[in-house]
Amino acid sequence: MKMNKKKIRVLSGIRASHSSLHLGNLEGAIRGMIKLQNDPKYETFYMVADLHGITTPFNPEKLKRNRLEIAKDYLAAGIDPKKSVLFLQADVSEHVELAYYLSSAVRHNRVKQLPGKKEEYREHPERVSVALLNYPVLMAADILAYKAEIVPIGLDQEPHLDITREIARNMNLKYDLDFPEPQRFAVVAGDFTVPSILGGGKMSKTKKGSVINLSDSYEVIKQKVARIPTDIGKAKKIEKDTGAYALFLFVELFMGKPKKRKLERDYLSSKGIKYSEIKAELAKAIYKKLKPIQEKRRKYENDPKLVREILDKGAEKARKIAGETLNEVKEAMGLV
Repeated sequence: MKMNKKKIRVLSGIRASHSSLHLGNLEGAIRGMIKLQNDPKYETFYMVADLHGITTPFNPEKLKRNRLEIAKDYLAAGIDPKKSVLFLQADVSEHVELAYYLSSAVRHNRVKQLPGKKEEYREHPERVSVALLNYPVLMAADILAYKAEIVPIGLDQEPHLDITREIARNMNLKYDLDFPEPQRFAVVAGDFTVPSILGGGKMSKTKKGSVINLSDSYEVIKQKVARIPTDIGKAKKIEKDTGAYALFLFVELFMGKPKKRKLERDYLSSKGIKYSEIKAELAKAIYKKLKPIQEKRRKYENDPKLVREILDKGAEKARKIAGETLNEVKEAMGLV
């Protein structure tokens, strides 16, 4: 009799810091999450990372609302509760307990030296809570609670995953455990990030005015796309974070590579390009992709009880598996 091959576990999550997901979340995370969800080789666990939302100053009422809004966006974008375990991070307290045990397997200085975090600590010292310092350890607990081998995240999150792998190695060596060393699943081909509509860096809610939300109407999308910075079109090459670079990345994402290549040729030739025409086409292409998501989301907006049922069932499944891992760790560490 043939043995069924064990499925590869996947874990991913998006912070509940805001009330809506945006194009960066969709193209930089959710597309990959759906791809893995629909592949029978994988067992997928997706969470709304509400605990990570308290690492920096937050409003409790907004957080309470945001985490359910993000869950609706997940479902509307294509996360299927029949194929994936969808849950709220705070509903699975095993993550927090496991994070405490894992924190004994990583040096304080190692966590403090994370790229990006050092700048945040220096620029906003008043925001550096112990929770923020522990962010990478909680992220490790999120992943290792399910012994996940694959994590669909952007390239900028690789340093956090390095710490997870380091913690897994240390726990395995010290306590003879069997944590895998999780690998990153590259969501976007070529590993480029979805650009800000301001033209510099990635699309992020932390940069005011840089995002197109999944909930934006066609009129709002047109207005936002019109604001993408451009230049006079006489450059010898297309350089990152300048002129038309962000615009061309959007064209590739929503109108395809052939369209982008043609525009680049025209841009670099004497022919030139008409930005107003390109932006009008791009706004239509973006809205065309978002319209079915917005229509599907109305179903969940009109049935909050269904959303809560999906999250409760997901949390129950997640707790069962995370609880088994937690018991293994406690036993290995002499705590039971």
